[in-house]
Amino acid sequence: MTKLKSKALSKKAGVSVAIDAVPSGKWKMLGGSDRHQWNERLSILVINALPVIQKDAEIVSNAASAVTAGVADMNPSDPIEGILISQIVVANEAAMNLYRLGWINSGEYLEASTKYLTLADKAARTAMMLTERLDHHRNQGKQQIVVQHTTTVNANQAVVTDSVVTGKKNEASARLLAAVADKPMEIIEEVGKRKETVPVVGGVTKPK
Repeated sequence: MTKLKSKALSKKAGVSVAIDAVPSGKWKMLGGSDRHQWNERLSILVINALPVIQKDAEIVSNAASAVTAGVADMNPSDPIEGILISQIVVANEAAMNLYRLGWINSGEYLEASTKYLTLADKAARTAMMLTERLDHHRNQGKQQIVVQHTTTVNANQAVVTDSVVTGKKNEASARLLAAVADKPMEIIEEVGKRKETVPVVGGVTKPK
């Protein structure tokens, strides 16, 4: 165990900071860190931020078990993902709770219900934004673009193939533009139809 000392901390009596010299990686699935201290602290912060009755141990235990199970399934790989996933969970909980409050007695207290629903929408958008940031972090800013190439075999058939372009945003855009700038697909048209004659009574023929 390594202790960290600083002038700021020394001013507070009894305050000391200790860091594990050899990280064990315990509960990394909850905080994304190799150090158990971070994972435990982040989990406690998430549990305390849940919109439940914090004085009821049974309610808190049930909610904490469900939330930590969801965080473990999302499996943060580093502390940044741990932060984003924790905020996603809390924002989602807040949105759902605000939606619930918005519909309680909505007919009698329309103005209050409208405000709750507005706050719920903001919390839901926050959760969506954080989810996008998590996806961006996991993909390291890369995008995957599928470009479809259509090749005409004959007048009645066409073959469609997919090409996957993976790279950073600017690189992907450049490749997509290059693909669009390729030689345009040739259009096969029938130049003309062969006219056949069919004999008609009386010796007169007419086109088929």
